Amino acid sequence: MSNTPMAASPLTRAVLEIDEYVSGLGWDQPARLFALVDTARLRADQPSLADRLGLQDEPESSGLTPIEQDEVPTDQALDEFLGTIAWPDAVVGCALAVERLMLPPSAEAQVPQGLSEKKLTQWVAQHPDRQEVRMTVAVLRDGTRDSALRLREKDAATDVLTGSDLVPGLAEALAATFAE
Repeated sequence: MSNTPMAASPLTRAVLEIDEYVSGLGWDQPARLFALVDTARLRADQPSLADRLGLQDEPESSGLTPIEQDEVPTDQALDEFLGTIAWPDAVVGCALAVERLMLPPSAEAQVPQGLSEKKLTQWVAQHPDRQEVRMTVAVLRDGTRDSALRLREKDAATDVLTGSDLVPGLAEALAATFAE
């Protein structure tokens, strides 16, 4: 991938690759789920698939290859959907890119008490300090995690934040898809 820093870990590179791919599709996209597979193992076990994915020219130590999965259902809560996933052994990790509205911590004191989830969503959507954000979160079977956050108002690859603890709840939900 052209914009991914080479010094980054393979997981960070995969997160940034997914972020770049999804950002190329524009905003207001549905959630997208990806399996992460070891690129060298993919090349060895499934050379025709590796060729179709354009991996024949990748360096041997290129790390992880994200493979987009079927659409995430929109008629089911995301946490419920993630609870239905079981990955085959060849999948070493997974990632999810999802858009959400977020409020700054200073707005927490303003949240009205006792709102239903639907009313709370409406309240956040109308708040003047809301930010539209795309979160790309990835976890490996061993618990390693990384994420990227992209604000809609600062929609540039140079303004993407990365870190392992940016979206801990979503990372935990993805890690649970590997629970035995």
